[in-house]
Amino acid sequence: MHPMDMMKIYGRVVEIYRLRLGEAVAAYGEAMRGAASAFATAARPQEPAAAWRDAVSYWSDAAQRSLIYWDTMRQRGNNWIAHEKAGKPPLLAFDYEIIADARGFERPCNYALVRVVPPEGVTLDPARRPFLIIDPRAGHGPGIGGFKADSEVGFALKAGHAVYMVIFFPEPVPGQTLADVSLAEAEFLRTVRARHPDTDKPVVMGNCQGGWAAMLVAALDPGNVGPIVVNGAPMSYWAGNDAENPMRYAGGVLGGSWTALLASDLGGGVFDGAYLVDNFEYLNPGNTYFSKYYALYSKIDTEPPRFLEFERWWGGYFLMNRAEIRWIVENLFVGNKLAAGKAEWAPGKTFDLKAVRSPIIVFASLGDNITPPQQAINWVADLYPTTRALKDAGQVIVGLMHQSVGHLGIFVSGAVARREHAQIVDLVEYVEALPPGLYGMTIEEDRSSGELKYDVTLTERLVEDIAVLQKYDRRDEIPFEVVANISETVSGAYEVLVHPLLSAVVTPEMGRALRAVHPLRAARWGLSDLNPVLRAFAPFADFARSQRTPRDEKGPLVAAEHFAATSITAGWDLYRRLRDATVETEFFRLYGTFAMLDPDLTAPVQPALVEQPPAEVAAALAAMHSGDFTDAAVRVALLAQQRGGGQRRLSTLKQIRDLVGHEVGLIALPADVAQAVIRRQSIIADHAPQEALASLPDLLKTPQERTHLLTLLDRLMANIAFGPELTAFTAEVRQVLAGTPPAVPDGRVVPFPSYAAGQAV
Repeated sequence: MHPMDMMKIYGRVVEIYRLRLGEAVAAYGEAMRGAASAFATAARPQEPAAAWRDAVSYWSDAAQRSLIYWDTMRQRGNNWIAHEKAGKPPLLAFDYEIIADARGFERPCNYALVRVVPPEGVTLDPARRPFLIIDPRAGHGPGIGGFKADSEVGFALKAGHAVYMVIFFPEPVPGQTLADVSLAEAEFLRTVRARHPDTDKPVVMGNCQGGWAAMLVAALDPGNVGPIVVNGAPMSYWAGNDAENPMRYAGGVLGGSWTALLASDLGGGVFDGAYLVDNFEYLNPGNTYFSKYYALYSKIDTEPPRFLEFERWWGGYFLMNRAEIRWIVENLFVGNKLAAGKAEWAPGKTFDLKAVRSPIIVFASLGDNITPPQQAINWVADLYPTTRALKDAGQVIVGLMHQSVGHLGIFVSGAVARREHAQIVDLVEYVEALPPGLYGMTIEEDRSSGELKYDVTLTERLVEDIAVLQKYDRRDEIPFEVVANISETVSGAYEVLVHPLLSAVVTPEMGRALRAVHPLRAARWGLSDLNPVLRAFAPFADFARSQRTPRDEKGPLVAAEHFAATSITAGWDLYRRLRDATVETEFFRLYGTFAMLDPDLTAPVQPALVEQPPAEVAAALAAMHSGDFTDAAVRVALLAQQRGGGQRRLSTLKQIRDLVGHEVGLIALPADVAQAVIRRQSIIADHAPQEALASLPDLLKTPQERTHLLTLLDRLMANIAFGPELTAFTAEVRQVLAGTPPAVPDGRVVPFPSYAAGQAV
């Protein structure tokens, strides 16, 4: 690279750093001014008697709050100990039974398949496909998908679906690998399908890292997978934007995968999931060290049950084998090999995501700084660089974007479950009927009847529109290739020079001792009944609960407390902003320099503008004049959709199915056959729309069939308020079937609406 170009890039990095420092200081100043203003308003001068009353009520209340607060922390510790003694079972809000235990498989691993028992009042529909939910093994235990009644599990059960979950046990089977886990999950999938032979293929839903696990299963056994739902799942690990996604730099900051190997060696060959939880807590130190505890203190009369419920899951740390965490780090976190088709599950055998033919629903959030939207969706563009490539591959991908919820809220928020997950469950019954393409899913609320109702709109998008989520045309991902190369070199040296020594010195017993004193664990067992001081205060806390004396929430001392809390939070946020800006800047300084010195890395990748049509496209076009009534009806529907502007409303799809679905014939076909019909006719409609319309009489060979199709069209037009474009298109179909050629349209496929920031992907 020319020295002047390098100086320009360095200048840009320095300018961004300067702006971020200014924004951090400005945000701190604004927060402090707001806190000072609120304090000045509340802290008015008082009469001596009023000041005395305020002081007595405040400090009496503070003493009671403190007793209850520390007693709540003691309960958290006791809950942690009890959960450890019980073997850390899944924290599901539902009963369950184990169906298959992979610890007894030919290639054993610490996974099991469970059936969720429907709660009282919930009746399952045997005709509806089952759900298989895979929770993340990212430090915590399973159960997040069914943490509450209002959850993914809850709404799938309410809709009548049988629900199964993939759970895992705290300690891995010695020697198990990620390949063993994926093969076991594929076997679980076959078990679920065998238990429901008369339904369509199971829906596979993966949360966070369970999302890429679901995709691995689908790649291994695509023939048994129905629709796939990936919630907040990282798939493109290098993706993200500067000043937004600090966790993407973790691999470079830590120097690659060798630190995970070191942690495993210090654990006696086992990797402690508490380290992964540490990474999550690192993102927001203000919340980790102050805000969540102050929220407990400030709402001490109502907050403890919610706090304790969440902490039971948050404090359950699970383990991985050294080989497992190494595969994850080297292939995913640092190597980013999954979308590139380079992640091997056996020598010479890779996970091929292009083998997945099931529809995929991707749920991400703009407020998620752990799995940002870019990491959740960019793999689509990596696999299918153009919209035509995606369509010709016969793939359906639906993107749903939340505007603000954080990472954990995607899985545990009741509001998200009632709005987003409930609609996803509703959509899976129809997503297989969509023609190939990329769709943005938006959810609309309707309160006109006095009752809140939701409807879903699916709008066709361009794969190229995904770039709107990215800055710099993804050129900022180039330094991550340097990280991967350096990681490979350093890890190789570690394996030769350090690993033999540590593996000989650190025994499994020493590893268990080190895990027991990990700060996250010590903070729990240290604040429990094992602590005699806290145990002695328990009766006083009970007395404080029974004799609560309210304080004056508008008094000056409460205002001073709020001012202090806001100041502490603002200070932590300032530290976080400065830290993240500095880490990001130094990351690009270091690894960007190496990248600029390597011409192979700095050369932009130019995707092919003209792609060779696959054999399926050629076969579909060759069979344009062949087919039956179902083929003709599907083709008409697809051509009509082109004229209608690329939008599909779920409520309208339901109406169409009710009005004509059984007569079209798709519903009676096996799911695979129905999808093949839709894919074939979609290719014909996309590549040759004029000829597709003109050749309809070849598919409808008798007058009775043509009359029947027109009758169905008339029924739809009479019951659904379609626009004028579809009215005109119906007239064209009528002319073609009557033997009168219609006016030749311009032949262009209606372009997809442009993506706008804040809309669904």
